[in-house]
Amino acid sequence: MKEFKFTQAHKEKFEEDGFLALEGFLSETECDKLRGECMKIVDEMNPEEHNTVFSTDKHEQMESNYLLTSNDKIRFFWEKEALDENGKLCLPKHQALNKMGHALHILSDPFREVTFSEKMQSIFKALDFVKPAIPQSMYIFKPAKIGGEVNRHIDATFLYSDPLKLVGVWLALEDATLNNGCMWFVPGSHKQCDVTYRMVMNPVEGARPATVFEGNMKHHDFDDYKAVPVKKGTLVLIHGMVHHRSNRNTSESSRNIYTFHVTETNDSKWSERNWLQPANGTKFPLLYEDSNATS
Repeated sequence: MKEFKFTQAHKEKFEEDGFLALEGFLSETECDKLRGECMKIVDEMNPEEHNTVFSTDKHEQMESNYLLTSNDKIRFFWEKEALDENGKLCLPKHQALNKMGHALHILSDPFREVTFSEKMQSIFKALDFVKPAIPQSMYIFKPAKIGGEVNRHIDATFLYSDPLKLVGVWLALEDATLNNGCMWFVPGSHKQCDVTYRMVMNPVEGARPATVFEGNMKHHDFDDYKAVPVKKGTLVLIHGMVHHRSNRNTSESSRNIYTFHVTETNDSKWSERNWLQPANGTKFPLLYEDSNATS
């Protein structure tokens, strides 16, 4: 496998479109290692201890602290169709999960190795990050037949800092196709986007839901979105303000991916109202620190 190099042309394409697909970033072996690690984690998980559904429209998981306290843990979120009317699992657990997160990059050696690799660092150095931190990571299953739709959104709605410099890393561990729920983007939408809609901690202490949405989202028409199917091993960079979405998976093939976010911490303040906060007075782990450039 040839050595990975993030070029000036890559940087310019990302800055122009707000997303960039880099084919062959992970080898077949690296992808299978992450999928194997995921299988092991799910094998060891007791479904009775994890009964939270993930829904991109109703945000049912926000009714409890299960998600809000997942900053230093690996927790599990089911597809709605995987549970019966009594909230009991009605499918095998490996075929029923929407996602797991949000500390895979901290608690799992294989995921940590990929996240903090030199080739990953090289991308963010080229993008002029000085002190990049990783606030969260997720494994998204998009299971066959029931994998849920992800509605139109920007990542800065959920992960905000001032000034904002946020990039998502999205690694395809299986082929992502038109049939199984590949990503769709509005090219260049990050350049005309303001963060007018945010999910924040409920200002009323102890109230439910624990988070609320403030403001209004200015959506693009569905016709503005461009499908980006990618092969297994592809890395997709996602600007924090680019509009994107994915369709429901009704196919016979799953669409497993590993994703995490990188935020600049040099001269930038993480919002205290974000749903995700560092655990127990700690700080988010740094991808690296350019000591020559920090202020």
